[in-house]
Amino acid sequence: MDAMEALLSRKSTAQIEEPAPGSEDLEKIFQAALRAPDHGCIRPWRFIYFQGDMRAELGEIFCEALLKERPDATEAVLEKEKNKPFRAPLVIAVIAKVQEQSKIPVIEQILSAGAAAQNIMIAAHALGYAGIWRSGSPCFNDHVRARLGAYGEDQIVGFLYLGTAKSHPPMPDVPAAEYVMEWQAANG
Repeated sequence: MDAMEALLSRKSTAQIEEPAPGSEDLEKIFQAALRAPDHGCIRPWRFIYFQGDMRAELGEIFCEALLKERPDATEAVLEKEKNKPFRAPLVIAVIAKVQEQSKIPVIEQILSAGAAAQNIMIAAHALGYAGIWRSGSPCFNDHVRARLGAYGEDQIVGFLYLGTAKSHPPMPDVPAAEYVMEWQAANG
């Protein structure tokens, strides 16, 4: 699949199953992530992936975090939280590892991590996989952040759920013109 086709045909897919990218494809996916725009070449990203039984550990982290926020959470709610990582055969946590003493503004470092996450999504799609970028409360929870090694200004920019699409959702037909305008110089 060429680059333009990958960009124009990628769509988030929540219904994901095996197979997930294997080690060779995963290496390509992470190499694509490293090509994200990176002002100052500081590489402000970390990627942690969970597959197989490792997803249970991520589910436990999510569950612990929920219990700290809501000690009265029901067993059903806790079970749902624990099972979130099992919505796909592979989950990648993308973390902006902010270098606070850098001359590069924090926002640029976080945006760079977001661009790396997008490269992962596009690379996975180009290799024939599907996925969805999820955020939500686990990204912003101090317990989850600490357990995944995100401290200070570090941010979890998302959890990328990857595998093979069970079905293909329709592509939206939205003209770019609805979001684009040419600058009009002020009359002086």
